[in-house]
Amino acid sequence: MTANVITYRNRMAAREMGKALGLDPETLGKISAAVATWEFRDENDALDRRFRDAGLDLKHPRLRKYYELCLAVQDMPRHLGQHSGGMVICQGQLDSVVPLEPASMPGRVVVQWDKEDCADMGIIKVDLLGLGMMAVLKDSIELIRNHYDAEVDLAHLPADDPAVYSTLQQADTVGLFQVESRAQMSCLPRLRPKRFYDIVVQVAIIRPGPIVGQMVNPFLQRRQGREDVTYPHPSLEPVLKRTLGVPLFQEQLLRIAMIAANFSGGEAEDLRRAMGFKRSEARMKEIEAKLRAGMTRNGISHEAQEQIILSITSFALYGFPESHAASFALIAYASAYLKCHYLAAFTAALLNNQPMGFYSPATITKDAQRHGLKMLSVDVMCSEWMCTLESVPSTEYQVPGNTFSTPESRTIDNFVIPIPGRRRGAEESRISILGTRYSQLVSPALRLGLRQVRGLREEGAQALVRERIRNPFTSIQDLSRRVPELRKDELTTLAEIGALNSIGSTEYRVLSKPFVIPPPARTRGAEESRNSVPGTRYSQLHRRDALWQVERAVRSTGPLLENLNEPDSRSPLPAMNHEERLVADFHGTGLTVGPHPMAYRREWLNAMGIRRASELRDIPNGKRLRIGGCVITRQRPGTAKGFVFVSLEDETGVANAIIAPDLFHRNRLLLASERFLAIEGILQNQDNVISVKAERVLPLFVTKAETVSHDFH
Repeated sequence: MTANVITYRNRMAAREMGKALGLDPETLGKISAAVATWEFRDENDALDRRFRDAGLDLKHPRLRKYYELCLAVQDMPRHLGQHSGGMVICQGQLDSVVPLEPASMPGRVVVQWDKEDCADMGIIKVDLLGLGMMAVLKDSIELIRNHYDAEVDLAHLPADDPAVYSTLQQADTVGLFQVESRAQMSCLPRLRPKRFYDIVVQVAIIRPGPIVGQMVNPFLQRRQGREDVTYPHPSLEPVLKRTLGVPLFQEQLLRIAMIAANFSGGEAEDLRRAMGFKRSEARMKEIEAKLRAGMTRNGISHEAQEQIILSITSFALYGFPESHAASFALIAYASAYLKCHYLAAFTAALLNNQPMGFYSPATITKDAQRHGLKMLSVDVMCSEWMCTLESVPSTEYQVPGNTFSTPESRTIDNFVIPIPGRRRGAEESRISILGTRYSQLVSPALRLGLRQVRGLREEGAQALVRERIRNPFTSIQDLSRRVPELRKDELTTLAEIGALNSIGSTEYRVLSKPFVIPPPARTRGAEESRNSVPGTRYSQLHRRDALWQVERAVRSTGPLLENLNEPDSRSPLPAMNHEERLVADFHGTGLTVGPHPMAYRREWLNAMGIRRASELRDIPNGKRLRIGGCVITRQRPGTAKGFVFVSLEDETGVANAIIAPDLFHRNRLLLASERFLAIEGILQNQDNVISVKAERVLPLFVTKAETVSHDFH
């Protein structure tokens, strides 16, 4: 593997130089919070200004030296990392050419040069791209095969599935490959994909190269019929016709150079290498001079030359080959197809392969619930290591003495927000029970796996599952005795998140078996019919009862009483309230399957005039309003000229806000660190791309739960 040379940046330099000088952790924490790590930087991001924001007086001799050391180590190598997929191929012994060292991962060896050094030395490097989404697709197909009695072949998916294109056009793409980012979501309603090649374009267009090359808006305007399709020169029409006269792919840029400037194949290859080379500025200048000379000889006007040069040179910032975009588009289409038609299986696979993608498991969970998926919490009596599928009652069903609630009843434990007016998808239609007045008696639900529990080792979790298969646990003491691999802190976390509540319950719902959809032509047997009747679950314990029993179970009772299995009993402690459960859920798993934190505070939020995310689509463009929610992403891309993009999630969806540079500088710490925000501004609704142009930002106290955001700088 080739190496990545990890160099000092502002935050890392501030931390490590501070440690070397013996600064206290509290001061280092303040400095780290203040120091910018955004891709975009301006004079307000200078290190001395950030230090002053952290309350440091640079006139102090020791602090002045600290500041100078931080500047001195900027861009200096810190350590060697491992390239994500760069494999070096050689003949003979590689260590006779370049020094090697063992990687931190067993069985891996790292070349002590980075990819640019290897290229300079003529060493062959091949990038083997490993994508997390490929694992998600594989696991989804396996879950579908095992639980739906259906076979999905990625090579033979329906080419024009209406549900897929509807999802893409509405930018309902949380969890989908390559099209889930904020920038992609803002482009999808304007591009409105209708066929596969549109997805190829969508994947390629939101890249630094096309953005800096000013290709995005012209393409979208032409796509919407608001601008005529033109070409820099008539000779380029065969190359640019399929992308409406706008170059979007590397192959097009190379063909333009060969046609407009008479580049040879070798010169075009030099251009391709320069476009993909980080140190390409000088090389691009040389090639630019050749391009201009060739276009001048061919009689191309100065204006057209400037347009072509801008297109080509901007691709040095990063542009996609068309073949690469097509491959990614196929994966994007497959992920959308599985989410639309097999939501439970796709979500389970997505959670089982975290961390990956643009959003945290908490956001993925809430998005799935808004699409009608029932999520079940971690339970030591049901959960495997991975997330699994189960059957659950999904509509109200009456049997003597019992009532089974629908998701619309909005229970606290397993909260589902139905989408108003949503038509049933393929997954729901497939499992409808016809010929009765009760449809959808059984539907797929996702049971969170033990892997979601923070601090729980796989060794202990697998031991728990093995013991439970042998014989169900009768008490928390029984669990502690039979699974000695579980530490006290692991048992405590399981108790705090409610995973021990059902142990020893005398009445437990019958539908805790894996979810299987029988084939339509097959008659269900007696056992299936018996298990399809919904049952109830009565937890004997609440979370504090379980914590009480854990404290009791982990204490040694001596050989005389250790095998005496005593049932769990109630504790004198009160049950947790919803805030305490939220805090415990996010601390223990990073998510909650109960109501969104904003749902508990909705009455107060309404009084403040804070709109739900789902309401924004019906509000006129240009109206002043307030939005609020949990911050799930923050972005300040280098191509956005200092603008910051913030996504806020509430119980109904995600609202997006645009923060101007001056507003960001006035509220830097608030915007960079607050978990919940209220933003006041002007609603912008352009081509169904909805955002709020912020004028005022306020902190919003909703919960003490440790929610997280994915901040892509």
